[in-house]
Amino acid sequence: MAAFLGKLIKKGIKLRESLEQKYGVPLDLQKNELLKLLIAAQNTSFGRFYDFDQILEDIKNPDHRKFLQTFRENIPVHDYDSIFEQWWMRTREGEPDVCWPGKVKYYALSSGTSGDSSKFIPVSKTMLKSITRTSVRQLLALARFDLPPEVFRKGALMLGGSTKLRKKGFYYEADLSGITASNIPFWFQHFYKPGKEISRYENWGEKLDKITEKAPEWDIGFIVGVPSWIQILLEKIIDHYHLKHIHEIWPGLSVFVHGGVSFEPYHNSFKKLLGRDIHFVETYLASEGFIAYQCRPGTSSMKMVLNNGIFYEFIPFDDDHFDAAGEPKPGIETLLIDEVQEGKEYALLISTCAGAWRYLIGDVIKFTSTDESEIVITGRTKQFLSLCGEHMSIDNMNKAIKMVEEEMGCEIKEFTVTGLQEETTFAHKWYIGCNDGIDSDTLKQKLDEKLKVLNDDYRTERGYALKNVYVQKLPVALFYEWMRINGKEGGQNKFPRVLKGQKLKDWERFLNTKTNGSLI
Repeated sequence: MAAFLGKLIKKGIKLRESLEQKYGVPLDLQKNELLKLLIAAQNTSFGRFYDFDQILEDIKNPDHRKFLQTFRENIPVHDYDSIFEQWWMRTREGEPDVCWPGKVKYYALSSGTSGDSSKFIPVSKTMLKSITRTSVRQLLALARFDLPPEVFRKGALMLGGSTKLRKKGFYYEADLSGITASNIPFWFQHFYKPGKEISRYENWGEKLDKITEKAPEWDIGFIVGVPSWIQILLEKIIDHYHLKHIHEIWPGLSVFVHGGVSFEPYHNSFKKLLGRDIHFVETYLASEGFIAYQCRPGTSSMKMVLNNGIFYEFIPFDDDHFDAAGEPKPGIETLLIDEVQEGKEYALLISTCAGAWRYLIGDVIKFTSTDESEIVITGRTKQFLSLCGEHMSIDNMNKAIKMVEEEMGCEIKEFTVTGLQEETTFAHKWYIGCNDGIDSDTLKQKLDEKLKVLNDDYRTERGYALKNVYVQKLPVALFYEWMRINGKEGGQNKFPRVLKGQKLKDWERFLNTKTNGSLI
């Protein structure tokens, strides 16, 4: 009976795939999405200030792009500081209808950039419904991954922030993972692990202990979460029950849905935790909305969601459009979904059903297929290094770390890098989290070699202005301890790949206290 039910579920999944985006024209889908957003928000304070009614009038213009152009001309590009100070701050005081109809009940805490503190991102009821719909689409897309039918009847372990949301006057705040988990649809609650009680735990260590205790009672087919924290959990379970691998306790585990950071640096570590191959499925769920997900096997690219509450614009991520600090230059023009090119990097600008309008999210993406609207995330607008024109992206860093791991047979579980000025030249300093007994000088040499292969600008500058590279190998536990004492343990939190500003000072101060300055 179980196998028969599994087949029915899988058949139903195949029949219910989203056909609108599959057969729709990307620009038409996006134009319709923007139209719905503007109509919904036309009577908000933001909509009246920027005269959404006048923008909507241009939908009747014979030039089908006039409506889109008027939108871009009338509304300025916003970063977090500008939209928060001018608009979102008012919603935290209980004012309704500011950027989106109604009051804002939830705020997602986002980690911010390499030098910033946490951000407060509004999450509307409409956005929660949008995230749920896209989550269902991703579930439906798993039918393409040739999974056994019975897998769809197993539990899904979702490791995120606490669902015990913190009430702050007129609203609640938490990680987005905690907000979404506290609003899980009733039909999914039977499959959802660790369940309501454990999900409310605020202490990360206690939550991992309780999940470890309950692990033998669950039949897990899917795990969902940020790679670093899932890795810690699996290692803890394996160690506690003296297992060879996690499949000894969860033999049906078949899918790991991950996001938040690139999976490349974690791939080798995860292989050692598994008894057999599973599917690694990437997802792009930001605090601002569910943007894309991997919908087919054999690729690491993700399909953008074009018809579910988000309108996209794209800014070429190059020296003509961004300054050395990662800030967009004045007077830039954005591109639409039908104007982007494969292989080029773009900073992502979004307008959403939570009241973000022409908002620079901070992520940099690259299109791998314009026909399929498929992308990969290559970095952050402010988490890159270009002290002297080396243009080293997070994508370069992740690939180089993976190549070094494979060549040296080691596990690098965490890393971060910063830039230094040394009189008239520059240097990169890497902090590498690795518990293996590898030589730091060899690690530096290999890392430098791989980056020269991956990045032509880096290779050129290493002969001129970028004179030195330093590598400091540290116990992995120091990375996790720093996150814990900074309130960034667990959930969607991840260690920044590039450290600048105050975060760099805090990190170096922390290392000095832990090592008495011996490693600095």
